[in-house]
Amino acid sequence: MAEALPIQLQGSPTARALLRLAGWRVLFDGLPARQGVLIVYPHTSAWDLVVGMFAKWTIGIQVTFWGKDTLFRVPLFGTWLRWLGGVPVDRAAPHGIVGQMAQALVNARERNQFCWLALSPEGTRKYRDAWRSGFYHVALQASVPLGLVCFDYRRREIGIRNFLKLSGDVGLDMANIAAILGTCTGCNPAQAAPIRLDA
Repeated sequence: MAEALPIQLQGSPTARALLRLAGWRVLFDGLPARQGVLIVYPHTSAWDLVVGMFAKWTIGIQVTFWGKDTLFRVPLFGTWLRWLGGVPVDRAAPHGIVGQMAQALVNARERNQFCWLALSPEGTRKYRDAWRSGFYHVALQASVPLGLVCFDYRRREIGIRNFLKLSGDVGLDMANIAAILGTCTGCNPAQAAPIRLDA
């Protein structure tokens, strides 16, 4: 059986030109499926949102993402976040958001609808000693590809070229993720979390 061709998207030449003007480039060869999870690492600066939005527009990808519920309470900004695909999450009581998102991805696959979730596994731009595990459980439960997005300020590159199929062996999967994302340098490198899941 012939290997399926990557799914290509129609992005914005203007966004690409503006990123290039700022010294950045996006590395993207297409998506392996119409549904999946993207994780962005490292997240160490508020500038990540700005660069990430321009990268999103450059690629032309529509994504759903989780954000602190307090951000969505800010007038206008909260409306803008929802327009971009944001879903507010109360981190003290996430109300089963992992299971809900996994089911949404399964439903999208059954209907052949486009649905990608984008997350920062660190959950904050401040230093943490481990990653939050929500992304892992969503991708594993939904059996969708996990895309690894590298924000590399040293090389001024946003790389979206590596996709993994999780095995369920957390140690093995996280070692594979670390081998790919471990060389990425954030805006504030000391604030990047080690690539490991919360115990």
